[in-house]
Amino acid sequence: MKRLALAVLLFASIPAFAADGAKAPAAVAAAKYDIDPTHSNVTFGWNHFGFSNPTARLKTIEGSVLLDQADLTKSSVSVTLPLEGLDTGVPKLDEHLKTADFLDAAKYPTITFKSTKVEKVGDNGLKITGDLNVHGVTKPVTLNAKVNKIGLFEMGPYEAQAAGFDAETVIKRSDFGVSKYEPAVSDEIAVRITLDAKQAK
Repeated sequence: MKRLALAVLLFASIPAFAADGAKAPAAVAAAKYDIDPTHSNVTFGWNHFGFSNPTARLKTIEGSVLLDQADLTKSSVSVTLPLEGLDTGVPKLDEHLKTADFLDAAKYPTITFKSTKVEKVGDNGLKITGDLNVHGVTKPVTLNAKVNKIGLFEMGPYEAQAAGFDAETVIKRSDFGVSKYEPAVSDEIAVRITLDAKQAK
């Protein structure tokens, strides 16, 4: 009877020892998602002498998102926008915007953004703060973003984990040393972003 009691006590103590010695499950690491340039773009707009509100698009977009689905505040984004992809729909205007009057693309061929902080806002909103470099000047900006969808993208035989976001902000071009024709051409520039990224293989 004593042996039976001892055996029961021994087996009863095994889970306790296992729990003490077992390692906690490793946290899932953030995954890298490459920006899909065919389904992403950045547009910006301005007011022209009070008469119209033209827009331009930066068609070439490069970069990645480090996505932590368990805690989006631990995510980050890095984007490069070559000015060779600037497109207003008017070739002469494209060339003028690339001159030293405005963006001086020969000297500063890219615009870059690197996030420094991500905050959650409501259920699917994000506030993304980061360093924006335009015209050789770096300033902090905040993007008001929302998560469109995170999940499996399927199209025929192709499938990949994907993440999509929209974001917008307003910057002052004079903050970046671009002030030609101000205030007739507005200082404030509205920026809109739509981003599609696929998990890196």
